[in-house]
Amino acid sequence: MTDRRRLVTGLLVLTCLLLPACGSGPGGSDGPVELRVSTWGNDSRLKLTQEAVDAFTAANPDISVVVENSEWGSYWDKLATMTAANDAPDVIQMDEAYIAAYGSRGALLDLAEQPALDVGAMEATVLDTGLVEETLVGAPIGVANFSVAVNPEVLEQAGVEMPDDTSWTWDDLAEVSAQVTEELGSEGVYGLDGFGSGTAELGAWARQHGEEVWPTDGPGVSEATVSSFFEYADRLSTTEATPPASVQVENSTTPLDASLFATNRAAFHLLFHTQISAFGAASGTQLELLRLPARASGEPAQMVNKASMYWSVSARTDHPEESALLVDFLLTDPAATTVLTTERGIPAIPAVQEEIAPLLDPQATVALEFSRAVAPELVPPPQVTPSGASGFSSEFTLVGTDVLFGRASPAEGATRTLALIEASK
Repeated sequence: MTDRRRLVTGLLVLTCLLLPACGSGPGGSDGPVELRVSTWGNDSRLKLTQEAVDAFTAANPDISVVVENSEWGSYWDKLATMTAANDAPDVIQMDEAYIAAYGSRGALLDLAEQPALDVGAMEATVLDTGLVEETLVGAPIGVANFSVAVNPEVLEQAGVEMPDDTSWTWDDLAEVSAQVTEELGSEGVYGLDGFGSGTAELGAWARQHGEEVWPTDGPGVSEATVSSFFEYADRLSTTEATPPASVQVENSTTPLDASLFATNRAAFHLLFHTQISAFGAASGTQLELLRLPARASGEPAQMVNKASMYWSVSARTDHPEESALLVDFLLTDPAATTVLTTERGIPAIPAVQEEIAPLLDPQATVALEFSRAVAPELVPPPQVTPSGASGFSSEFTLVGTDVLFGRASPAEGATRTLALIEASK
């Protein structure tokens, strides 16, 4: 099922929440309480989550918790179906792309009204990413910064110096990436493994032009800016700074541990910075992180915090207090935070960051230190993805792919992108 079909299905079934005939509202219960928690992720995440949950139930023996884990692709179909049937999990792992679709339709509890959950230690700019229509429907678990990961060993093999990320530009990234490919391309190694079909890339590009794809205020992204984005992607491909379109597309759908960057066949990779641990483990190389390039040397990169994911609570739970207590435990209690560490992103609470720092391996430490280094430079984030735009990412990827293959010009890609944005509002 495509993201667009998944969104339509979700919106249709979520309207059921507003109809009395769809099921009874929350109610109380006596005796022991059982909570259901929905998550997505691999076996490693599930194991750590279960360990943290076990610590919670040990501290709260009258509460049992069942963890229901899925892979990303099926997670949202299952959640939409369960929500429609008034059988949503009590605690829900939520993503930025879907939180407005659920939160704006009354499917998620207002966490600000739950005294068992204390989010006062979070910085306001981070906490506000969980707001939908001024209601706190998600407690940010962690933060992530869109940035550039770099493989120092590949640069050394190519005879290329590490860029200065406090002054480098998109032109610099293009030039140094082309140099790497020129030196190592015969061995199947590229400078930058791909660019031009990701919404995070577009968001960063728009922000540096004083615009936003989903603005809270100020101008939305313009056709000229999107066209310049595609022109840059075309330039990277033409100069062989990035691989041919076919290789880029194949790489984007390859499992992480088999991708170009994870197998030491690319010097640079754009990512949300907490993903560096997975790439480092796969590559066997100590990777580093760089700030995004800027439009001109000395200009700010206009980076933002993105909530890596959220904990939300179903508005239909029979156990709002216990659910909020579990969320609070997962976010703040050392028995959980020292187990989960950076698994779901750099913890959103600064005190928790300090607590887990001594426990991190060298690659995770790189992510934490980078997050702290760029924190004073960050600008306010845009609004979360609107409720009608959960399918925008996959649709934009199709447009970007057409431009990469030459099936559409940068100007045509920009026109199509603006149409998608308008249709998603």
